[in-house]
Amino acid sequence: MRIELPPEEHSVFSKKWNQEWGRSPMAFFVNHIHPVRSVLLDYIDEHCFTYTIRKGKLLLKAGEFCHHLYFVRRGVLRAYIQEDAKEITTWITAEEEMVTSIRSLFDPGQPSLENIQAIEDCELVGAQYASLQYAYDHFIEMNIVGRKLLERYYCDAEERAYISRLNRAESKYRHFIHTKGRLVNRIPLKYIASYLGMTLETLSRIRSKIR
Repeated sequence: MRIELPPEEHSVFSKKWNQEWGRSPMAFFVNHIHPVRSVLLDYIDEHCFTYTIRKGKLLLKAGEFCHHLYFVRRGVLRAYIQEDAKEITTWITAEEEMVTSIRSLFDPGQPSLENIQAIEDCELVGAQYASLQYAYDHFIEMNIVGRKLLERYYCDAEERAYISRLNRAESKYRHFIHTKGRLVNRIPLKYIASYLGMTLETLSRIRSKIR
């Protein structure tokens, strides 16, 4: 069944999302992944929201239940797990990507294993899990978007697994530069070293050698 929204709501979207395209960044992102009908874009505009988080603050704490997913409009975030006094960075993400606890979001009975922290001041656009499920149920093309997103993030997970299996620290860092080079100067070295599974001293030596 085709869902039509009242015409008067369309002007609300334009005022709420005051930008040249006239849509929310979330809607633009979805439509970029796979072209969708305007009625779905209207639904996304209506059911997403802006959210800002300051550098160093946590978007989600380990042990909490995750009910939202976020599109990163500006900024860099990382996930980390705590092992005794040590923080182990598990992933790093930035603009034009999605952020959530996949384990907790898609298995509502499970809490997040990771903390999600802003490395920079961040501007996000968020949506509730319930809104995502409604979109899957009522807009067939949203399922194509979801499949393509899962393919993308499965590839990212494979990249992380690949790095973890490299034995040479220099190979790990070179691969990091190849895949996330645009972020090298935006991320504190201690987080990069943790993500790559090496000490800060080792990373500093490698960087000096490469220079």
